[in-house]
Amino acid sequence: MKPLFKFFKPYWLPFIILVVFTYLQVMATLKLPDYMSDIVNKGIIGQNMQTAWHSGLLMLLVTLGGALASIVVGFFASRIATGFTRDMRLALFTRVESFSIHEFNQFSTASLITRSTNDMQQVQQTLVMLLRMMLMAPIMAVGALQNALGMAPEMSWIIGLAIAIMLSVIVVLFRIGIPKFNLLQKMVDRLNLVTRENLTGLRVVRAFNNEKREQAKFETANDELTQLNLFTNRLLVIMQPVMMLVMNFATLAIVWFGAHLVYSNTIEIGNMLAFMQYAIQVIMSFLMISIVFIIVPRAAVSARRIGEVIATKPTILEPRTPKQLPKTAHGTVEFRNVTFSYPGADLPVLSDISFTAHSGQTTALIGSTGSGKTTLINLIPRFYDVTAGKVLIDDIDVRDLSLHDLHGEIGYVPQKAALFSGTVASNIRYGKHDASEKDVTQAATIAQAAEFIDGLENGYDNEIAQGGSNVSGGQKQRLSIARALAVNPNIYIFDDSFSALDFRTDAKLRKALEKETKAKTVLIVGQRISTIVNADKIIVIDEGKIVGEGTHSELLQTNAVYQEIAKSQLSDEELAAMTSTSTARSKKEKSHGRK
Repeated sequence: MKPLFKFFKPYWLPFIILVVFTYLQVMATLKLPDYMSDIVNKGIIGQNMQTAWHSGLLMLLVTLGGALASIVVGFFASRIATGFTRDMRLALFTRVESFSIHEFNQFSTASLITRSTNDMQQVQQTLVMLLRMMLMAPIMAVGALQNALGMAPEMSWIIGLAIAIMLSVIVVLFRIGIPKFNLLQKMVDRLNLVTRENLTGLRVVRAFNNEKREQAKFETANDELTQLNLFTNRLLVIMQPVMMLVMNFATLAIVWFGAHLVYSNTIEIGNMLAFMQYAIQVIMSFLMISIVFIIVPRAAVSARRIGEVIATKPTILEPRTPKQLPKTAHGTVEFRNVTFSYPGADLPVLSDISFTAHSGQTTALIGSTGSGKTTLINLIPRFYDVTAGKVLIDDIDVRDLSLHDLHGEIGYVPQKAALFSGTVASNIRYGKHDASEKDVTQAATIAQAAEFIDGLENGYDNEIAQGGSNVSGGQKQRLSIARALAVNPNIYIFDDSFSALDFRTDAKLRKALEKETKAKTVLIVGQRISTIVNADKIIVIDEGKIVGEGTHSELLQTNAVYQEIAKSQLSDEELAAMTSTSTARSKKEKSHGRK
């Protein structure tokens, strides 16, 4: 909660104005029963019509003034609440953008969406009610109670009894409601999670005829949320009739006992009517306070959840005095005795990793699933920071570079291709917004995406749906590769980025990439031997350690792990053909080197 108070600082002046006009609104409301008392006592019973007209005119003017004050209060309450929520939402989104993958793992995607939307809405609605009701209700209750005691102290016990009953109801409902509000937001998270899973995995659900199963999961989550929402809303529903019952019985008691006091000339009838109005104002004030007490716990839960995200400090921080890469930087990447462990893990994922990926060479990483290849690659753009050792670019530790400069050096193509809603061109330009039309076309051509783009109805202006759901997996990968090429960085990272491509497209793409990236540092994480066979250096990783390093032909002869991977993917004929091609290529390169 505390991290959220800072967002209220810009609104102190509007808040002071709101308090002033709230006070004027309450004073105007409290003055009306006095004028009504004068009209009855002096105007009607005293038969002084001049006083009646005078008090009536004042009553009308005060009512207009109270209405104007109410409009001002409503305006500033809405302005403060929406501005406060806007600033808080911006801070939350900015903080989430700065999170490393470790922080994302702390909060699920569904939970972050709920906190950014539903929780924000809860806080905003509650803040509006607090600014309008919570300020007005106590002033109204105290003022009305004071005026009521001045009008007819003999009947003050009626108000006291009504307040005691209302407070008892509020306490009971408060004790029941708070635990439910905590659970309610978790159930909203759960429903969002189930909904998101169903929508993103719709094709898989249909492919395995699991519509009814997923529907049952959704109905279960939805029913649980519905039942809890019904329960919490029934608390509010119970509150109002109970308060109205108390108010009506209090009115009845005032009329009953007030009539006897009027009959005995203890009080005047106008005073009794004014006392009744003040009693109603006191009870209505407590009704407003009770409503606030019911909704505040839920908003407090939402505010705490928002505060948790904003208060979470990113583990990947900008260096205080960042170093600059030289203008002649080549993008050489070096891993020097790198060890990495996930937070809370007993064993490291990577142990004592050392190798260098030189500019102008293609370095490939291969290994079994879960061997740590993707984790290793993620250390270069600092999605994680090393536990021990160093990752260097041109002999500068990546932790000493600003994140902007670091990411500007890297063209990253993730394992799971991610596209954004927009056009084909806007997705290719995503890393370089000022890329020319020629740059976009050239990047698409190299990535072997131009052929299918030209076949689209609107070409490069064709719309891409959220997540790229209207293009195939291979098309998404090619557009992701084109996006990285458009940046024209010194380092290219391809994290299993060719898995959805057919062998023909894969071969054409690798041939085009070889020409485009001949002066760049290229790192490829591959699952298929065919993707990495022509790499200048292949690094074999097994259980987080380097167990082999060399060319394809060298590793086929000397490395058991690589041999096992090759045999699981290739036939004997393919192995022989690849080995001969790779050996011939190596001899050719050596002869060029001697010349």
